[in-house]
Amino acid sequence: MATQYVRRFRMEFNLLAQRVQQPSLPLGYHWLPWHPRLLERHAMVKHESFQFEIDSQVFPCLGHRDGCRSLMNEIARQHSFLPGATWLITYREPDVPAAGQPVIDCGTIQGLIPALSVGAVQNVGIAPAHRGLGLGRALVLKSLHGFRRAGLDRVYLEVTAENAPAVELYQSIGFRLKRTMFKAVELESATFA
Repeated sequence: MATQYVRRFRMEFNLLAQRVQQPSLPLGYHWLPWHPRLLERHAMVKHESFQFEIDSQVFPCLGHRDGCRSLMNEIARQHSFLPGATWLITYREPDVPAAGQPVIDCGTIQGLIPALSVGAVQNVGIAPAHRGLGLGRALVLKSLHGFRRAGLDRVYLEVTAENAPAVELYQSIGFRLKRTMFKAVELESATFA
């Protein structure tokens, strides 16, 4: 085993000074607000979204169904959990009768309030087959509206620096880099690009 240090960015959004756009979803996609019955569905989208990504190496629980289930349980049990900033995106073929058609869960985000007037975005995940449609942007914007409704001043998130698409997305929404951190990761033979 070798230890590698992975660069992580803490990025912040100022809810008092910055405008939050209204999120929109493409045809066939729908919002599901948080409900405890959706915990398993959030966990499975989280697993599908992260299992082959760099974040599953940085946070090994993201690479396993049970790990994602445990993480969702832990998030939802926290006193700082914010249901209004926690969303699931589903998909149903738009021109096909709903009867008998499966609903596909494809996006997840969670929100916490770890400190007075400060929110934290957790685990923005989009299933690979649904990427490139603006769903990640929509999730973050929807969550920011939930934080604003809760009366918070600012929101932060952390992202692995090597995840350039995510970093660019957050910057385009208005998040600004506040701090660079390094996380020790135990690796067998895998390397980061």
